[in-house]
Amino acid sequence: MSEPTYSFVIPIYDEAASLPELYRRLATLVDTLDGESEIILVDDGSRDESYAIMIGLNHADPRVKVVRLSRNFGHQLAISAGIDFANGAAVVVMDGDLQHPPEVVPEFIARWRDGYEIVYGVMRDRTEGWFKRASARAYYAVLARLTDVDVPASAGDFRLLDRSAVEAFKEMRERNRYVRGMISWVGFGQVGVPYDCPPRFAGRSKYTPGRMLRLAGTGITSFSDVPLKLALRLGYVIALLSIAFGISALVARILGAGVPGWASIAVVTSFVGGFQLILIGIVGEYLARVYDEVKSRPLYLVRNLHGFELDSKPGVAVDVAKHR
Repeated sequence: MSEPTYSFVIPIYDEAASLPELYRRLATLVDTLDGESEIILVDDGSRDESYAIMIGLNHADPRVKVVRLSRNFGHQLAISAGIDFANGAAVVVMDGDLQHPPEVVPEFIARWRDGYEIVYGVMRDRTEGWFKRASARAYYAVLARLTDVDVPASAGDFRLLDRSAVEAFKEMRERNRYVRGMISWVGFGQVGVPYDCPPRFAGRSKYTPGRMLRLAGTGITSFSDVPLKLALRLGYVIALLSIAFGISALVARILGAGVPGWASIAVVTSFVGGFQLILIGIVGEYLARVYDEVKSRPLYLVRNLHGFELDSKPGVAVDVAKHR
């Protein structure tokens, strides 16, 4: 097949129940598009039958290509792996649970044809519970205040990237990844397309509250040094309060006022100690990310490839960066 016009990048982690329907709807879509397409399924260490199903799809349809990672590297790195292997003039990133409806993609393509390099989906109606909706709004509000990168609210990783934006994104090889923020950072012409987000087709979300918190923390620390500056300012405030408390205690002693006792001292000491631990933790978060970068390990390792010209022997890990 010649170089495709469209590449569909889909990270897969334990989506065996959704894969047949996902392929059916994608195949129906790509048959109607105005150019050749490839469908890149990235197996992010699935534990169910997802990989076997993907192999079957590849045998039945050469447009389906499979990237099998050597283990579970996480959603953001699985997206990055798929983008690295995509050859299309336009690359569409979407999830495998069908909450990103393939039927919306023609609207993305229309805006791309209008000249926009990046087209992202904006959820009109989130299907999550009230707590997740409220926390998402609060998080994006905080992110907007702390960073100078405009990350659209209610816009996940469902988007279309022009080849120029793809090449810019591929130059960013940082290990702690917040893909939607990185794509916003590269700039170019960006526009949103509203869509209705349906419930998951099958199974449960793999984004646990812990993973969501880690992703949120990565989004802030990757694009802002405000927490470090805030830690410094809080340190100044605590130091000034401590000096003021010491002066007041000295004056009270000179004037012969009674000392209230050790309770107040213990409270103040605990308060200051707690703030110190928080500030050290903030510095530690940034230091840990520097440590990750200094190690210079590959972003991910590929165990098997199916449908690509790049050779990959079964069971042999491949660092795709060496083939870029």
